[in-house]
Amino acid sequence: MQRSRRRCEGTAMGSIVVDLRPGLGLGPFSLGMPICDAFAHIEQQPNVYDVVHVKYFDEEPMKLDFVISFPDHGFHLRFDSWSQRLRLIEIFDIKRLQARYATALIGGPSTLATFVAVYSLFGPTYPGIFDKDRGVYTLFYPGLSFAFPIPSQYAECCQNREAELPLEFPDGTTPVTCRVSIYDSSTDSKVGVGSQMSKACVPPLPAGSLYMEEVQVKLGEEVWFTVGGQHIPFGASPQDVWTELGRPCGIHQKQVDQMVIHSASDPRPRTTLCGDYFYNYFTRGLDILFDGQTHKIKKFVLHTNYPGHADFNSYMKCNFVIFRPDGGSFHQDVNNSKHAITPSTKWEQVKEILGHCGRAAIQTQGSTSNPFGSTFVYGYPNVAFEVMKNGYISTVTLFQS
Repeated sequence: MQRSRRRCEGTAMGSIVVDLRPGLGLGPFSLGMPICDAFAHIEQQPNVYDVVHVKYFDEEPMKLDFVISFPDHGFHLRFDSWSQRLRLIEIFDIKRLQARYATALIGGPSTLATFVAVYSLFGPTYPGIFDKDRGVYTLFYPGLSFAFPIPSQYAECCQNREAELPLEFPDGTTPVTCRVSIYDSSTDSKVGVGSQMSKACVPPLPAGSLYMEEVQVKLGEEVWFTVGGQHIPFGASPQDVWTELGRPCGIHQKQVDQMVIHSASDPRPRTTLCGDYFYNYFTRGLDILFDGQTHKIKKFVLHTNYPGHADFNSYMKCNFVIFRPDGGSFHQDVNNSKHAITPSTKWEQVKEILGHCGRAAIQTQGSTSNPFGSTFVYGYPNVAFEVMKNGYISTVTLFQS
């Protein structure tokens, strides 16, 4: 599926100049950055990145990359669907932007990125690889590759991998690059077009990074942040949370719970606002709800940040692990547990782990503000799952029954 942002009025098209950093990134976009950070850079420069396409596989979002594409500037960003971090940058039309390396420029409408120009700017390298089926010769540098289309009449000169570099064809012309790939060079992988594209890996996180920190859940009791070692139980105070997790990214008062009407024993009046309030930890993919009277934790909300949900790009992904009450505990190997629910677990698998539950409640943000349609909420003791139409979990709400 593809989503587009509307072009800002008054924006003039034209090639932009961006710094090319082999093995590191392009312009403000760095390999390994979370997708939310990429969107933040885009929002900061609306006159530059005025047309943005977001592409993903709606039915199975975990099977393919999330892609942010800039058609006016000829490049796109590929994000690993599990970690939601940037793994590959591809320039598919070098005429639409100018890449700056050191003090020189290459690309754009006036500076063709020919084989000769590339070789002169980046220097000597080993012979590349010729893909006979695609008719493409790929030249590799650490963290960087250039793909050149080779006319069929000159394919023979590229058949031998150790052949001379195709700096110039017999008719005196030189090939012009059709694609530039920027990728992490720490694994020594050669990344190019076709099947070679899948070799691009997300760079390792720096030591001590809290991004995608595993958050283990003990239903009805507490959540445990495995990197920082914080245990946050139900009933903890705002002061406890500040001490353990730091200042929240936001605080807002909770709207009246629309599901409370289904609880016949609830005596509270149905007003627009209630006294409860949230601490929002957007960078952890987490909300914490406090009771407005006791000021104690009553709910946790964990977000998966899947595209196709109204909250996409509002939170970073929470890497939670929920164990079946009788099937697991903290400190066990999640990969070997058949009873663990993670952001990758689909709804049919959840039912196999926790058993069947009653009918789903239908939740919608309103047709005018939410183009993605309704979601379904299923409840179990101490936990509720909001499930998208494709069967993936969008949020998990933890509470004490």
